[in-house]
Amino acid sequence: MAMQKYHKTDFYFWKITLCLAAASFFVFASLYVVQPLLPVFVRDFGVSVSEATLTLSINIAGLIIGLIVLGFFSDRIGRVPFIKYSLLASVIPFLLIPMTDSFSFFVFMRFIQGFALAGLPAASLAYINEEVDRSSIGIATALYIASNAFGGMVGRVLAGYLAEGFAWQTIFYIFAGIGAVIVTVVMLFLPKSRFFEPSHLPFRKDIDGMIFHIKSPTMLLIFGMGIVFQLSFTSVWTYLPFYLEGEPFYLSAQAISYTFLAYGFGVIGAPAAGWLASSLGLNAIRIAGIIILSGGIILTMIVSLPWIIVGLCVTCLGFFTAHSLTATFVTEQATHHKGSASSLYLVSYYIGVAFGSTAVGPIWDAAGWNAVVWLAGLLPIGYLLFVTMVQKKAGKSSASSDG
Repeated sequence: MAMQKYHKTDFYFWKITLCLAAASFFVFASLYVVQPLLPVFVRDFGVSVSEATLTLSINIAGLIIGLIVLGFFSDRIGRVPFIKYSLLASVIPFLLIPMTDSFSFFVFMRFIQGFALAGLPAASLAYINEEVDRSSIGIATALYIASNAFGGMVGRVLAGYLAEGFAWQTIFYIFAGIGAVIVTVVMLFLPKSRFFEPSHLPFRKDIDGMIFHIKSPTMLLIFGMGIVFQLSFTSVWTYLPFYLEGEPFYLSAQAISYTFLAYGFGVIGAPAAGWLASSLGLNAIRIAGIIILSGGIILTMIVSLPWIIVGLCVTCLGFFTAHSLTATFVTEQATHHKGSASSLYLVSYYIGVAFGSTAVGPIWDAAGWNAVVWLAGLLPIGYLLFVTMVQKKAGKSSASSDG
């Protein structure tokens, strides 16, 4: 009798889903744990704001390289080893970084950690598609993606909350402990692959698939959206702690950490956007999400803490709406090499994180919060108008050539 893929009524389906959700939670908590601690790093290491943000952007750079490299090897070696051992390797920097007072070593280890963390996103969705019945893939994928947002939120909130009473070194040890528990669970309970078939194609074929999309003007515009959305979103959250700890707010790190609870609107927004898109159209809801994202960012310019919190909630709702539907749009637009298209969108998304954390630093240094907000708020709308103009021009050119 042929083996059947796991259905949502199967015990092993839930072992897969919960293990990957826990792993995803740790990966995104690890990525963003440094964000509320940036002012602490500035004081403790005597570095500039832009230098402190390297603890995030370098981590993302390692992740981007890891996504490409480990994704290729995952197709050839298997999914489960990369999921398990990347989690294990990602815990080690949390133990080593607090042992040094060298900021350069700190940044280097964050790069290594980012590379290690990439093993999960590089293999997990393919693993779900291979092992889970088609009728149940949506549930497993939704829980996995929801854990991304939940992990990012908890990592920020917990680190900021603990910063009030503990040194950042202690916080890193706490995250190492959380990671060790999750690694143990995944090592023991994540089922082996049953349907994985190793690719015997040369790496050149994978690269050709990526080049195919890079040469497509339509796909490049979509990848650009990933960069723009995340650049705007990350820049707001990266420089928010510096803004709120100064006048006229003078908030503690613990108080600032509560603002990251606005991510809850993102956890709600992504599935709600999918439901609305099914009835009102993907593009219409995606455009609405972009407008909401920009509007929420602009609201944070009001010098009032309640209005800033409202703006952050609206920002998260708009961002996760626009991002989730654009990711769906990528797979719809890709006629070939859909896996490569999704990987490239993910890479563009993380390039936006790197730019939003460090590249915006000089703007913060020169002109402060309002300048960061104007850039972050107007960029998505400006890029949307640019894409619309290019598409209209391409449509006119196509019509004239047909005539």
